[in-house]
Amino acid sequence: MGSEGLARGFGSEPERDIDDLPRNDANYTALTPLWFLERAALAQPDRVSVVHGPVRHTWAETYRRCRRLASALARRSVGHGSTVAVIAPNVPAVYEAHFGVPMSGAVVNCVNIRLNAETIAFLLDHSVAEVVMVDQEFYALAEESLKIVAENKKSAFRPPIMIVIGDPTCDPKSLRYALGKGAVEYEEFLKTGDPEFPWKPPKDEWQSIALGYTSGTTSSPKGVVLHHRGAYLMALSVAMVWGMSEGAVYLWTLPMFHCNGWCYTWALAAFCGTSICLRQVSTKAIYHGIAKQGVTHFCAAPIVLNNLINAPASETFLPLPRVVNVMVAGAAPTPSLLAALSIRGFRVTHTYGLSETYGPSTVCVWKPEWDALPLEERSRLHCRQGIRYIALEGLDVVDPKTMAPVPADGKSLGEIVLRGNAVMKGYLKNPKANAEAFAGGWYHSGDLGVKHPDGYVEVKDRMKDVIISGGENISSLEVEKVLYTHPAVLEACVVARADERWGESPCAFVTVKEGVDRSDEAALANDVMRFCRERMPGFWVPKSVIFGPLPKTATGKIKKHELRAKVKELGPVRKSRM
Repeated sequence: MGSEGLARGFGSEPERDIDDLPRNDANYTALTPLWFLERAALAQPDRVSVVHGPVRHTWAETYRRCRRLASALARRSVGHGSTVAVIAPNVPAVYEAHFGVPMSGAVVNCVNIRLNAETIAFLLDHSVAEVVMVDQEFYALAEESLKIVAENKKSAFRPPIMIVIGDPTCDPKSLRYALGKGAVEYEEFLKTGDPEFPWKPPKDEWQSIALGYTSGTTSSPKGVVLHHRGAYLMALSVAMVWGMSEGAVYLWTLPMFHCNGWCYTWALAAFCGTSICLRQVSTKAIYHGIAKQGVTHFCAAPIVLNNLINAPASETFLPLPRVVNVMVAGAAPTPSLLAALSIRGFRVTHTYGLSETYGPSTVCVWKPEWDALPLEERSRLHCRQGIRYIALEGLDVVDPKTMAPVPADGKSLGEIVLRGNAVMKGYLKNPKANAEAFAGGWYHSGDLGVKHPDGYVEVKDRMKDVIISGGENISSLEVEKVLYTHPAVLEACVVARADERWGESPCAFVTVKEGVDRSDEAALANDVMRFCRERMPGFWVPKSVIFGPLPKTATGKIKKHELRAKVKELGPVRKSRM
């Protein structure tokens, strides 16, 4: 369905208007974020656009480089209907791919570098990637993945064009290996393209611009397809809800492969900002970027921010030289985390979203009257997921069976549903999943939440993460909020564990802060349970506490499926009394 269908609705007659004036080339063009780059090169040609170690590009240079990339791809018959896979950390080539690839008409698919070869093989095969752009340090991973595809497809296998991205900050050994295998070096590939390439915007804004895959922890990953219209609207929306101003200096702590960097890849061109690339994220690197590179904005999951506030003095630069804007999403932050960030001078914007909604698509809009409240109360209100983004037309909490909205009482649980221009086109080649996701005319998030009297939405848990103990529902997020206030706890995650008496009971996985004595873990576990018992209903209290590091994704989200597997190995809690 093209733009006209979007304008008049689906399955309905055109609405009456005062005229019958048609669209024409003078008054209508398809929306696409690609125009932002052309404008940035015109408005601020000499402003630095991208920084990575010794590499610095201006907006004029970035525009020429992206046109070269588009031209080089087009000369190899890569365009409409093609997919270009990018396997790399946050380096300039990934940023350029967000413009250069769709300028050729192709779709960009940024791949999570933490996936194993088997999963990447599925992605490359499922998306029919005709080109693979891969960072030198991940070339062997891409090579192994393609071997798996070749073995599965046998004579039907068509090897993709291999482009290796060299990085001056890395050991050249891996680059030499890739070149020896016949890969084309990225800079050499660009030289084959025209810096004045006459790229064309899509004829239809429903045209796909990007493909990204869900984690696929319980089944094969699903390919989330995004369109030019949504990317354009969300790129502007993400900047507006954050109050991002022209010339912002953005630190890439968030992987660009995660929801296309929450659309900030495109937004930074719209606002002529500067990207500071981070190949590897660390607390020291974040504070260095703030103190030495003028960083004004960055995004992160709560785990990354938790490490930031608990970093040793040797890695920090406090007080901050300026107010630093932090956008948090990826998991629900705790009130204690938001309070700690505020005290240190970070201005926090709390958002929520999914890969299927171009990344964050709701925001906890700050209300002026909250300024007069005590810090603890402000933080409690701020940890809610809030209201819809400017570019999202629908957000509600409903009974998943009847689709009736739940009462706005802050207590009645329902599923969070969304709809509008910020929702994906659908899952690639997966009609069954699409039918389920879009049932009832809404996108079903799979998250349980409540709606407060002021209309703000709050996530309570993933539907699959709710713990049912003795017939009572327990929100793992609510238990985690309390655990994070314990003075010894650095990180915490709660999952359901089989319980002989109650069916299920909460099991807490905890990482303690540096310097905490772990010589008697049984005593420490009892102290954690005592602490919880004083602050929550008895049946919420974790019946088992396990200490150690928590497994995380590339964006800092805790891998709950791995923890569930671990508790399954442990077996049920025996003779639980509470």
